[in-house]
Amino acid sequence: MPRISRSRAFSCLVFMLAAAATAAAATKPVAATQVPGADQVQSTTLANGMKIIVWPDRDIPNVAIYNWVRVGSRNEVPGITGLAHFFEHMMFNGTSKRQPGEFDRLMEAQGGANNAYTSNNVTVYQDWIPRTALELAFDLESDRLANLAFDPQVIESERSVVYSERRLRVEDSNDGFLVEQVQATAFVAHPYQFPTIGWPADIQSWKIEDLQKFFKTHYAPNNCTMFFVGDVSAEEVFALAKKYLEPIPRQDPPPPIRTTEPEQLGEKIVYVERDASTPLLHVAWKSPAANDPQSPAINLLMTILAEGDASRLNRLLVEEKKLAIDVSGAFLEGFDPGLTWLWLTLPEGADPAAVLKVLDEAIAQVVAQGVTEAELARAKNLYAATFWKRLATIDGKAGLLGEFEIYSGDYRKLFESPATYEKVTREEIQKAAALVFQNRQRTVGILQSPPAASTPPAPAAAVEVKP
Repeated sequence: MPRISRSRAFSCLVFMLAAAATAAAATKPVAATQVPGADQVQSTTLANGMKIIVWPDRDIPNVAIYNWVRVGSRNEVPGITGLAHFFEHMMFNGTSKRQPGEFDRLMEAQGGANNAYTSNNVTVYQDWIPRTALELAFDLESDRLANLAFDPQVIESERSVVYSERRLRVEDSNDGFLVEQVQATAFVAHPYQFPTIGWPADIQSWKIEDLQKFFKTHYAPNNCTMFFVGDVSAEEVFALAKKYLEPIPRQDPPPPIRTTEPEQLGEKIVYVERDASTPLLHVAWKSPAANDPQSPAINLLMTILAEGDASRLNRLLVEEKKLAIDVSGAFLEGFDPGLTWLWLTLPEGADPAAVLKVLDEAIAQVVAQGVTEAELARAKNLYAATFWKRLATIDGKAGLLGEFEIYSGDYRKLFESPATYEKVTREEIQKAAALVFQNRQRTVGILQSPPAASTPPAPAAAVEVKP
């Protein structure tokens, strides 16, 4: 047996101790640190009710501008579904002062860029500009809020664009189609049942009067909050806001969403038969609103279960049992109680019912026994890594300011967020699992190819409710 020198033995010991320390560190959450910048953020509310929030960041000579409009598909009714998303298109298509496309051309000529997105709850417009284009951005943004054009030819052109988008994202996508069916089935009263892109018949039948009324109500300055992050001062932003935005007349507040979804008393199952090489299994549970105190625990729970290769469900269903090709999930936070989702893509020929049985057993284990310290530490580390990565850019700061101000009611909660997540315990994770994962308040969606021709075909889509 060869002898090992003392120096070599010591080196090996040091290496093993270092490796052990590294492994231990990987399972311990990063200590929450103070988020800098809270004292730099300033806000004001203009005379017309528009709120302006500014966070100076002089690292680069650029500015990120976000306009959060409090309108999404939850603000729609049957007959006009999809209008919130439609205005995401219309806002780039001309005003009484500018031609369609001129917004983009003027901004891009100065080195800027823009984008927008619509959800169930909000529509958000984003500009990224050099600071030299700041006043131009104010001019452009105020113009489309005050003077948006309703040209019939442009409306019909964009109607076709949106309908094509719906075909691409929903009708030609098994995932998109099943999500739409599950969401429409999960809610019986609340407008979260409406697809953000709109139902086909509604897209085809909006009238110009519908558009004008919707725009006047929801695009009023008192229904918007604008965020400016970058190479600016609060004083110059407030002065430009008073010059360009304050003259836009305020309107009566949009009608509140009074509908409360009734308690779901039994599991719902949606069966969809479509050509599919890989079956799909989607499960959606009724869940609290974004500002619920248990939201951090639910977010961490979903990270533990379904975020990344090391998540519990990926290891179980994809790596060990080979029952799924992909597993993902999310707690979709909104103004009102919504849904927590799991999305599974299954191998060809898989039996969704058998996979659901194994999934149910895994979820029941979490409800009964909770999660491990290592799993919770990993989830906290992932949250912290994502949070600090976003905070490193002006775009990330603008997005975070908006999320906390709009969904949580106060942008200052951004600066408390790492500490809030760090305080979440295993017991709180288990409590969140028991709150969310109740079979009677879930909707299950299954999509797979129809049976062979020798078997009588079933309906294209069916819903089963189990009391």
